[in-house]
Amino acid sequence: MCKILAAASFLALAFFSGNAVAEPPQLQTSAPVIFLADNLDEQDKLGWCIDTQGRGFSERLHAHSCKPQGGDVQFLYDAGSSQIKSATFSGKCATLDVAPKAGIKFGLLDCKTDAANQKFTFNSSSGEFHPASDNNLCLVVGSSSRSAGPFMSRNLELASCASTAPKFKKWVYRTK
Repeated sequence: MCKILAAASFLALAFFSGNAVAEPPQLQTSAPVIFLADNLDEQDKLGWCIDTQGRGFSERLHAHSCKPQGGDVQFLYDAGSSQIKSATFSGKCATLDVAPKAGIKFGLLDCKTDAANQKFTFNSSSGEFHPASDNNLCLVVGSSSRSAGPFMSRNLELASCASTAPKFKKWVYRTK
């Protein structure tokens, strides 16, 4: 009986710990910034931000350690236009490479108010970003991290909201 209870407790702990946000980052990046609510394994507790790949401007986006000096990790959500915009590179918006589906990656292209692949909704209570055309998909960070010089990076992509743990999909948008 004790073994059964211990096994049930372990399974419950494993299930709930995989779905909960465990540790918030010690964010040092100035607003505006969109960052993951969970620090995950970011080695310096800086958190995970949307970022351009490489140094400076790039047409590719990924998740990256939130840089204390800001720069290419500073993004804002414009609810009026439903766009995720770069705060550093004027007139540039997060853009889906193709129609929304799981695994799709993001680019950073010229903002176009009528571009469906640049429209996102943000649910502030769940912290989820969704493509405006599909609430079943969420903006997520990949499950594994990699070295990025003195920082760390992860994939930034769409995934099923229902099958993704909150620690990979719950975002915070800070304006101040």
